[in-house]
Amino acid sequence: MKNFYSNGKLLLTGEYFVLEGAKSLAIPTTCGQDLVVEPINEPQLLWDSYSNEGKCWLEAIFDLPKLRLASATFEVEEDGGNDKLAENLNKILVEAKKLNPSFLNSDKGFSVKTKLTFPKNWGLGTSSTLINNIANWAKINPYKLLENTFGGSGYDIACAQNNTPILYTKKGFEPIIEKVDFNPIFKDQLYFVHLNKKQNSREGIERYKNLKGNLTSELKQISELSEAFLTCKKLADFEMLMKEHEQIVSKTIQLKPIQDELFSDYFGQTKSLGAWGGDFILATGNEDSPIYFNKKGFQTVIPYQDLIL
Repeated sequence: MKNFYSNGKLLLTGEYFVLEGAKSLAIPTTCGQDLVVEPINEPQLLWDSYSNEGKCWLEAIFDLPKLRLASATFEVEEDGGNDKLAENLNKILVEAKKLNPSFLNSDKGFSVKTKLTFPKNWGLGTSSTLINNIANWAKINPYKLLENTFGGSGYDIACAQNNTPILYTKKGFEPIIEKVDFNPIFKDQLYFVHLNKKQNSREGIERYKNLKGNLTSELKQISELSEAFLTCKKLADFEMLMKEHEQIVSKTIQLKPIQDELFSDYFGQTKSLGAWGGDFILATGNEDSPIYFNKKGFQTVIPYQDLIL
């Protein structure tokens, strides 16, 4: 039996701009995804994916060694009838095999069980943790596997592999990853608020690509802000950095900052994380913050220290 585990992720700075090589601050989360592999005698790959509540949301059977999808069932209600789940998994496995032809090249088979330790709709890296786990199992470069499947900057892969905050700079299949000490003295005044929906990051990236112009100045600003986040000693200064970051992204993708959109009467500062419009935001505040967001209809309000490794 083989066990693999990858951390979830949050991108504190650099959303969208991380794709262009901006230095970005990313943090691994206390939750992630497990992958357990056991050998079986039949020449098949039996795949079961479980939610954090123990519900099986995807069952698939692949014939080996050709990785032909033999059958698949999925949780229709939870995934909105997404019948591409098994096909996407098949694509990942096929690409992994291309990168390492000996992967799954056996007369016998395997039973694989994956389990998330966070709700799927939280956007903490259901795909990236899977990519990293499969890459570790197949003994291949996870950044190459990511590029050949879902694409993206790769910061989420870096979070999957690291247990500390990192400064991440995209650079082909060998990104620059700097482990950093991000432990603000005001961390007890930071919260993560879930916006009740999972944002499709690929749609957000497409919008960004269609709207971006020459970003030389913005990339420099974002990289400098990422460094500034690390060294900030006062909450008021941190809030100013959050607001400045929001304004740069807002101007680039031509969307209102989340504070203007939903929380204009909030006493603290908010900042989107990752693709705008869903998943988590970062909020400064105090013990009254959960009450404020709950009244607005957002029930998932997590203290910073409870979600970050």
